[in-house]
Amino acid sequence: MEKMWAGRFEKSIDKQADDFNSSIRFDCRLYRQDIEGSLAHAAMLRAQRILTEEEWLSITEGLCEILEDLRSGKLEFDMNAEDIHMFVEGELTKRIGENGKKLHRSRNDQVALDMKLYLREECGEIQRLTAKLIEAILQQAEAGREMIMPGYTHLQRAQPVTFGHHLLSYAMMFLRDIGRMKDWKVRMNYSPLGCCALAGTTYNTDRDMVAKTLHFDGIAMNSIDGVSDRDFCVELLSALSVLMMHLSRFSEELILWSSWEFKFIELDDGYTTGSSIMPQKKNPDMAELVRGKTGRVYGDLMAMLTTLKGLPLAYNKDMQEDKETVFDAVDTVKACLGVFAPMISTMKPLPLNMYRAAGKGYINATDLADYLVRGGLPFRTAYKIVGKTVAHCIKAEKTLEELSLEEYKKIYDGFDGGLYEAISLENCVKKRISAGGTGPESVKAQLAYVREKLGELIREKDFY
Repeated sequence: MEKMWAGRFEKSIDKQADDFNSSIRFDCRLYRQDIEGSLAHAAMLRAQRILTEEEWLSITEGLCEILEDLRSGKLEFDMNAEDIHMFVEGELTKRIGENGKKLHRSRNDQVALDMKLYLREECGEIQRLTAKLIEAILQQAEAGREMIMPGYTHLQRAQPVTFGHHLLSYAMMFLRDIGRMKDWKVRMNYSPLGCCALAGTTYNTDRDMVAKTLHFDGIAMNSIDGVSDRDFCVELLSALSVLMMHLSRFSEELILWSSWEFKFIELDDGYTTGSSIMPQKKNPDMAELVRGKTGRVYGDLMAMLTTLKGLPLAYNKDMQEDKETVFDAVDTVKACLGVFAPMISTMKPLPLNMYRAAGKGYINATDLADYLVRGGLPFRTAYKIVGKTVAHCIKAEKTLEELSLEEYKKIYDGFDGGLYEAISLENCVKKRISAGGTGPESVKAQLAYVREKLGELIREKDFY
């Protein structure tokens, strides 16, 4: 295939260099966005009388035929083409003749447009998948509102919480992730088409018309910035990296919780694997893979930042590297979310094991101190008394509940029988009445909040 830019050159490009330079093998996925952008551009050229009615009709029919043939598989991509833009233009010219050369486009603004259209759609799909995960979390959190488990700091048992409360912390994270993606659209959604190579055009074009046709909020106001901007790639990769970080933290807890050392949950057989030599094993491979793939998305972000950091304005061939990193991150995140939501919805909580674990580790010690404070002691004084009490329990190999009142009084004479009610795990949880806490009413309010926010996001028109 002759290159569109062949006129300047006296000999053909080296075959190995041509393969190295080509991007059709990965940017072919942009074919629909490329054709949609060209259709909008052609309609504008017709409206501005740059194309005749006949020329516009010929171009439009040709592009629509190519789109349909690619969708159906009737037309295959020519891997000898330099990129998707040259493939479409070459195929159009082959089908309709000289009119196919009258689209008056630069690949510099065209590729920026294609990427924005593609990522806008993919980001919408990621938002939908994230919403499904939140719905799965809500389902489990509702069922686990009264399941008492140990809450941790430093991976040490700290205070009693409910399973529902713990799960809702992840729902809050994923709500923020959807919010970050929506914020991304605010800055991204400006059309670069019409910026041309970098300096604009001498033709009387109507960039606003094209922007409206393609559902952008406006146009890139500086043509150099329009073709060289890849902030939208960096920002989306950043948002996806944060989302993957949240998935990874969740995965780590699922891995811990499903181990025999914890056994707080059991993952469904459909989302685990076995061992080739150890028949007793049930491995949380899906969670482990999500945890591992997080580093891959981080790498995509760093690759993009490193590629862009030294580029002079405007377009440089280095920017071709934006596609594979972004495509990889998008594909990876979608795959992780796709398996994560059903893994959560099908997991089985083991509340008895959670409760037994909560009974160890003296996680009601703070409540014992609060009990003394309500009797008039300063908190630091109460803290020290309870610290001595815990040390005594450890030596006696008893829990706070198992210590007799006589033993309590030997440590501090102000203890009385009311302490046992104060340190029961159920009461420890119920007394946490502050907003956002683990108390039943607070968890109920959190469930309602997440449902309301998720409902608002789903109802919004720009939730693609």
